[in-house]
Amino acid sequence: MLDSARDVMEGSAMLIQEAKQALIAPGDTESQQRLAQVAKAVSHSLNNCVNCLPGQKDVDVALKSIGESSKKLLVDSLPPSTKPFQEAQSELNQAAADLNQSAGEVVHATRGQSGELAAASGKFSDDFDEFLDAGIEMAGQAQTKEDQMQVIGNLKNISMASSKLLLAAKSLSVDPGAPNAKNLLAAAARAVTESINQLIMLCTQQAPGQKECDNALRELETVKGMLENPNEPVSDLSYFDCIESVMENSKVLGESMAGISQNAKTGDLPAFGECVGIASKALCGLTEAAAQAAYLVGISDPNSQAGHQGLVDPIQFARANQAIQMACQNLVDPGSSPSQVLSAATIVAKHTSALCNACRIASSKTANPVAKRHFVQSAKEVANSTANLVKTIKALDGDFSEDNRNKCRIATTPLIEAVENLTAFASNPEFASIPAQISSEGSQAQEPILVSARTMLESSSYLIRTARSLAINPKDPPTWSVLAGHSHTVSDSIKSLITSIRDKAPGQRECDYSIDGINRCIRDIEQASLAAVSQSLATRDDISVEALQEQLTSVVQEIGHLIDPIATAARGEAAQLGHKVTQLASYFEPLILAAVGVASKMLDHQQQMTVLDQTKTLAESALQMLYAAKEGGGNPKAQHTHDAITEAAQLMKEAVDDIMVTLNEAASEVGLVGGMVDAIAEAMSKLDEGTPPEPKGTFVDYQTTVVKYSKAIAVTAQEMMTKSVTNPEELGGLASQMTTDYGHLALQGQMAAATAEPEEIGFQIRTRVQDLGHGCIFLVQKAGALQVCPTDSYTKRELIECARSVTEKVSLVLSALQAGNKGTQACITAATAVSGIIADLDTTIMFATAGTLNAENGETFADHRENILKTAKALVEDTKLLVSGAASTPDKLAQAAQSSAATITQLAEVVKLGAASLGSNDPETQVVLINAIKDVAKALSDLIGATKGAASKPADDPSMYQLKGAAKVMVTNVTSLLKTVKAVEDEATRGTRALEATIEYIKQELTVFQSKDIPEKTSSPEESIRMTKGITMATAKAVAAGNSCRQEDVIATANLSRKAVSDMLIACKQASFYPDVSEEVRSRALRYGTECTLGYLDLLEHVLVILQKPTPELKHQLAAFSKRVAGAVTELIQAAEAMKGTEWVDPEDPTVIAETELLGAAASIEAAAKKLEQLKPRAKPKQADETLDFEEQILEAAKSIAAATSALVKSASAAQRELVAQGKVGSIPANAADDGQWSQGLISAARMVAAATSSLCEAANASVQGHASEEKLISSAKQVAASTAQLLVACKVKADQDSEAMKRLQAAGNAVKRASDNLVRAAQKAAFGKADDDDVVVKTKFVGGIAQIIAAQEEMLKKERELEEARKKLAQIRQQQYKFLPTELREDEG
Repeated sequence: MLDSARDVMEGSAMLIQEAKQALIAPGDTESQQRLAQVAKAVSHSLNNCVNCLPGQKDVDVALKSIGESSKKLLVDSLPPSTKPFQEAQSELNQAAADLNQSAGEVVHATRGQSGELAAASGKFSDDFDEFLDAGIEMAGQAQTKEDQMQVIGNLKNISMASSKLLLAAKSLSVDPGAPNAKNLLAAAARAVTESINQLIMLCTQQAPGQKECDNALRELETVKGMLENPNEPVSDLSYFDCIESVMENSKVLGESMAGISQNAKTGDLPAFGECVGIASKALCGLTEAAAQAAYLVGISDPNSQAGHQGLVDPIQFARANQAIQMACQNLVDPGSSPSQVLSAATIVAKHTSALCNACRIASSKTANPVAKRHFVQSAKEVANSTANLVKTIKALDGDFSEDNRNKCRIATTPLIEAVENLTAFASNPEFASIPAQISSEGSQAQEPILVSARTMLESSSYLIRTARSLAINPKDPPTWSVLAGHSHTVSDSIKSLITSIRDKAPGQRECDYSIDGINRCIRDIEQASLAAVSQSLATRDDISVEALQEQLTSVVQEIGHLIDPIATAARGEAAQLGHKVTQLASYFEPLILAAVGVASKMLDHQQQMTVLDQTKTLAESALQMLYAAKEGGGNPKAQHTHDAITEAAQLMKEAVDDIMVTLNEAASEVGLVGGMVDAIAEAMSKLDEGTPPEPKGTFVDYQTTVVKYSKAIAVTAQEMMTKSVTNPEELGGLASQMTTDYGHLALQGQMAAATAEPEEIGFQIRTRVQDLGHGCIFLVQKAGALQVCPTDSYTKRELIECARSVTEKVSLVLSALQAGNKGTQACITAATAVSGIIADLDTTIMFATAGTLNAENGETFADHRENILKTAKALVEDTKLLVSGAASTPDKLAQAAQSSAATITQLAEVVKLGAASLGSNDPETQVVLINAIKDVAKALSDLIGATKGAASKPADDPSMYQLKGAAKVMVTNVTSLLKTVKAVEDEATRGTRALEATIEYIKQELTVFQSKDIPEKTSSPEESIRMTKGITMATAKAVAAGNSCRQEDVIATANLSRKAVSDMLIACKQASFYPDVSEEVRSRALRYGTECTLGYLDLLEHVLVILQKPTPELKHQLAAFSKRVAGAVTELIQAAEAMKGTEWVDPEDPTVIAETELLGAAASIEAAAKKLEQLKPRAKPKQADETLDFEEQILEAAKSIAAATSALVKSASAAQRELVAQGKVGSIPANAADDGQWSQGLISAARMVAAATSSLCEAANASVQGHASEEKLISSAKQVAASTAQLLVACKVKADQDSEAMKRLQAAGNAVKRASDNLVRAAQKAAFGKADDDDVVVKTKFVGGIAQIIAAQEEMLKKERELEEARKKLAQIRQQQYKFLPTELREDEG
């Protein structure tokens, strides 16, 4: 033992040394060969070491003895037998029985002490010697050489099978836990029995039926071992296949037992022998099925652990190795006939093919590159040596010469060696299966099956022995009685076996237990529901609501994860069913506890009932799932149950989804932000993943999206700072928005980091995006904490700090991106600046249209013309630099982008000043000029985007062509601006110029419309139809302008056309991508949108022709052009109606208009409120603190009113929808006039609220800036309150007073009134304070004093007269407005 261990250590040292050498020179063949030799030497030393263990030496001795004995079979001819045939036959039978028994003892000894194995292997070796001698004696009895060689061949098979048995026993005794070692041993023992039976069948000449009985008894003895401790799979049969196998074999056994009895009576012994053989096979099949069923029952117990399949099946490799070795032996055996040679060749081909396939599958499954390579190499070696052997076999088949046989022998050696090496490699523990661990409960569940199977085998053995004696002496009545008794016992044991297998079906018992458990849980939740209904549900004080909600969420998620595994197990994995249903049932008790706890802490009764009802629904759906799973039972053939399982699984998933939605809503309401934090953390963890997905874009693409989401996060952080003071309840929605944005940012940031060059920049981007993630987590957590306790000032301060930190981290992310590509980052920044300019110009157009865009110092347009032209030329130069910057360095590109953004800002300012200098009495010309600069800004924005996309790209890249196209549009629009600037003061041509600019603008818009880009958002088909009205109006205006040829009309047409066509194209494209719009309807809408635009362009160009050369004929043609536009509009409306389908709503319906106006009013109020939020009191160095407080007060009060009126108008909209739903206001009313009038009242009231709020915001702004009095503020606030009252009246006319919407509306109205009163009080207080503070300086001189009194009286009289006039004016305004009020409002006011 010590010597062997020393050899192992020395060999291992050499192995490490050689491995080191092989690593130094990986391609050196010689070092690879030396490594392989040393590895074999270590393996040999290890085997020697193991062989020194107790019992191993004895097995080796027995193996050696068998090898020595088998040499007797290698002689060319055997001497003739000296014993009589009957004596030789009797001795062979006895020796066969002894050897078979010894084989069983060897199998049994492997489970005992090492001494038992030593004794058993020694006895087996002795019995083998005796059997071999008896066999050789029997071979000597053979009459022909051929018969003799057949006997010798069978003896060789027995010799090989015996060696295999001892090797398997040795292997199991060394490592009893080795996977499949027991199965290998059992297979080897059966091989010994089968080979003995074959020899007996060949050699003995007993009375018919006797040999078959002996063979059957030996087979039954061998299979009995399967039932001793079935903790390994015996076959691949599923549980239900086992049941089928038992049923089929029991039927076959019943028929063969009847045949045995019948044929013994009639003396038909050949038929008797056949029936015994069939019965033996059926009993072996029954035993196999019973052992496999017992194994499946054992591992299906929830406390057991099923084994795991290894990478390869060592049994398959061992069997293939054994079969190939035996076949090769037959090939080279001189006594083999041509048919035996072909048979052996077939066996070799079949098994080597199977081995190669197994290697291929194993190499594809393993992640170990060394193992993968070894399997492939081994498969190649086996395949090549097989191919060489097949060639020699073909030669041998053609000529059975000694030379060819010798070549065949030589060719078998490399094949056997390759197969043995492969088998040794496949038995590596790394690839081995993990054996099952069967619990004591599992073993108890197995016992009824095993007892029935053992009884069946035992009684069958007795039956066969009895039948054997009856075959010789059929006239023995007592023996017939014994046979009948054994037959009855066999029949009963099979019935018991079938019953046990059916009763012990895996998962059935667990399903019953789980069903009982969930029924108990349902009863508990029903009790809790009853308590909640009677308002007596006890609150759990031992745990926080957050902890309960987290518990409930995690339990529901776990239940959700189990649905699919249970469905899969119920459909076809019986062994897993028990585990899964037990696991499912274990979650329901904590589910009920958590759900009742959460409900007990809810203040809202409706929410309480929702949580309890949804929990009960989940439990009931789980119960239905368990019934369906029990019915399916894991039987893949029970197809009729599979639909029910699928349906139950779907219902359960829906129940899980419902309760998760409720929990998420509750979580956001009480500030539980754990889910959001987890989502951010998960997004951050993905940033660390080694290999990102394959990038589909360039760094610039990802840079753009990262900037977008980073800025969105910064904006949200700012809003959270504001809302923490004003509306903490809105923080949940903002936190959710931030979480979503960060998820997108992390994904895009990972891609940006992956595509950034050099790698350090990528690392920096990744790190800073992760830092931002930490900041977002802290901010979201603080938002949650503040929602729980909105008045906690400490948490507010912390939230503001966190929000500032997030903003700083966003700027760090942006700077990292800038380092990645300074040029493109500058382009992104410039594009953002330009989009701000475009929005500002839109606002300026609104002021101009309203007639409020005035010059400040009486300037004329001429004062600004030169400045505009000079700045425009500078912009053209910047544009050239920008275009060339795409192909130059990032620094130059950044400089060009920054310069162009600065120049367009300057140009927009000077054009606005120029437009203002034209005067508010000519608004249309002002709009023409602003539109011209807006076109330039839009073109610059597109050009910057194209430059960013084309940066660092080759000249033939598609993005370069886009850049050229964008540059052309930019040049066109700048030229158009210059022309407009020159023509703007020329009354004769400015209309024509405006029309030309509009035509160019519409063409550009049409190009965008016709592009393949999908719009970012969609709009409803109604919106598309609404926008066609603008086209109709613009067409009428264009026809009128063509007929009048007045420049004013043409300018108005140009401005209207631009807006109408642009709005129509945007609405049409957005509507065509509305959800559920078919491809055919979409293409139709897009086609008629294009057709309408082209028709309108033709109309405008015709008007342009008329302006240059007005003739009656040309004017007459205007009608045809307008008809073409009208036709296209009609088609477009029909396409929009087709988009909407059956849900079509008529935009002309007064109730629809009312709702739209209400929502519009709400939007305008919110916009005004946002403006207020941005206001800051004006700076006054010498101002007292009290006044500062007042201005802050004014702003806060105005903000409150804006928020309250916004809620009011939204509530009115909800009330409007509710009335339509109740049928009090029909969508197409019967009393159209009446309902229409009511809707008009509602619309006008909503407009009044919006207008009053807008005035209030202006007054608050002016007051803070020092431009308006407190009186104006008070008046505005009172007007808000008055218009609110009118809106409430308008809604109350038809509404249900107790409805939810009406209650909300009333609450919103009260909020507006409270906010207005607060503002009025604040303003009045300030006004009185100011009055008190105004010290009057009284003149001391008499004359001066009299003059002062007269002046004061005069001012008082003047003010009284002004007050009287103001009151009259207010009365007149109210009288005029009263005429337009709907009847309901008049009556109510009256």
